[in-house]
Amino acid sequence: MTNRIFPDEEITENDLYFLCYMVERVARKLHQKNKYVVNQISKEEWERLISLANVLHCENPVKTETEWIEEYGLERGEFDIANVDMELVDEIPSATQMGKVYMRLILSTLQPGEDYIDGMIRVYNDDICEVIDNYNSSAYYEPSYVITRAYNHGGF
Repeated sequence: MTNRIFPDEEITENDLYFLCYMVERVARKLHQKNKYVVNQISKEEWERLISLANVLHCENPVKTETEWIEEYGLERGEFDIANVDMELVDEIPSATQMGKVYMRLILSTLQPGEDYIDGMIRVYNDDICEVIDNYNSSAYYEPSYVITRAYNHGGF
């Protein structure tokens, strides 16, 4: 994928990871699903953000989170990712862990001619996210190939 802002620099998997991590942070802060955050920001803006990711990851994530919420007019919702049965869940995965889960799923399911942003929008809008983000199940910590297989077959 070509970096729109710094044409001499290549977009990397770490840049995609940064976006997935920030989507998770912002969604958790706003009590929204990841899909909401992804869909409230235009594709063109995601392309700009991934082009700036190598710079933005140096910023304080709380500052970046706040800027995204304000800049894109993101609103608070009712979905609480932490609302789990504590008898089933020892520990809720961190935003960094879930950023990695989604980055790996996007990379492993990239379609021919699809760039990271197209893949991100496609994956976050798939029904499998409902299962992955339900921490009462074990889907989120399954090996990447199991999650990819489930995605490719329409569910776990």
